[in-house]
Amino acid sequence: MDPAIFHPDFKSRPYWWDAIDMSNDAPADLPARADVVIIGGGLTGLNCAIELGRGGAHAVVLEAEALGCGASTRNGGGVSGGNSIGKGLSGAKGRSAGGADAIIAAMIGDAAESLTHIESIVARENIACFYERTGRFIGAFTPKHYAGMSGRIAMLNDVAEADAHMVPRDQQREEMASDYYYGGMVINRTSKIHPALYHRGLMDAARRHGATLLGQTRAGALTRLADGWRVETNRGPIEAREVVIATNGYTGGLTPDLKRRLIPVASHIIATEVLDPALAASLIPKKRTLADSRRVLCYYRMSPDGTRVIFGGRARFTQVSPEVSAPLLHAMMLDRWPQLKGVRVTHAWTGNVAFAFDHLPHMGQTEKGLHYALGCNGSGVAILSYLGAEIGKKILGNANKVPAFDGRNFPTRPFYSGTPWFLPAIGTWYRFRDWLDRRLA
Repeated sequence: MDPAIFHPDFKSRPYWWDAIDMSNDAPADLPARADVVIIGGGLTGLNCAIELGRGGAHAVVLEAEALGCGASTRNGGGVSGGNSIGKGLSGAKGRSAGGADAIIAAMIGDAAESLTHIESIVARENIACFYERTGRFIGAFTPKHYAGMSGRIAMLNDVAEADAHMVPRDQQREEMASDYYYGGMVINRTSKIHPALYHRGLMDAARRHGATLLGQTRAGALTRLADGWRVETNRGPIEAREVVIATNGYTGGLTPDLKRRLIPVASHIIATEVLDPALAASLIPKKRTLADSRRVLCYYRMSPDGTRVIFGGRARFTQVSPEVSAPLLHAMMLDRWPQLKGVRVTHAWTGNVAFAFDHLPHMGQTEKGLHYALGCNGSGVAILSYLGAEIGKKILGNANKVPAFDGRNFPTRPFYSGTPWFLPAIGTWYRFRDWLDRRLA
């Protein structure tokens, strides 16, 4: 490894894991029966288990690896509030009074509610996870992107109550110590979190509400019974009235019909060594999370203690080693902050996000009756926490409304089986388009 980039104490694992014990507790005994079996021990599954437990139902959560080993503890810790919903949709019918499409407006409203859900559960369950509503700055990669943001801001403020405003380029240094972008948008109704501590807080809350959490317990065949389901596992069978699929970017052959509706995309992140305090304090004066409008997205922030940069993006669209991803992300970081030249990387890691073909989250039930919440599209901390809880309410019969994401058509493509062989080509095309857009800016 290049000593100019990699710190001598470099770890090929998430920076967030330094705050937790990834070994988890020893697995509990597998019950013979539960009210609900949840397959997937991430944010979706745990929020569902908590809601079920609050309603008096016994949930058993199955995780094939260590609890929290997936994207739930690998993400960048940004918590959106509906601002990313609907970008891929423009042709639906029925305009709302605020000018947004009525269907998209309902989705954005629910996505905005997901931020409220995060804040409620963190407060109610007393989860110490460095939750802060400090807002987000989205940098415009080109003047055209800035104009597009300007055209979207009224709808975000109307429907998502985003408290958003535009920042012209000559005021950009109020948001970040860089001239890299052509201005951008501030969305105040967003936040950030320590994802691993949030996940651990959810685990503790789920157990307090009666859930059984089983790491190292891989689900196998699913058999429909007269009164529910039989789930085979590597530790024996379990029966339940309902089954929830909460596997998102790790959805596999257990549910092939859901797998072929999702595109797993790798997202890569680095953490820098501890910075000089004055330099660290200067990078993001208002302590926001940062992102941009490129096709090959970057997202970044300071660590909760404000000492180092956490920088993520699509260094590659597929899984690659830190030796490949870290230098690419390091170079992207220097493009934005040349003053970080010479700063080394202490951690590099990757995890899968799941994109849907319509760029929307999906909640519903399969033809056989399996519940699911899938398709975070890169913004899963809030929306999948929210949809997990909504599935719990739905199973209990406690939902006071049907979420806009529930029961919608969940598209796929002919001949697609869930293996995204086309991602390297798409990544190359996106990088070329980003380069061309910048050249023409």
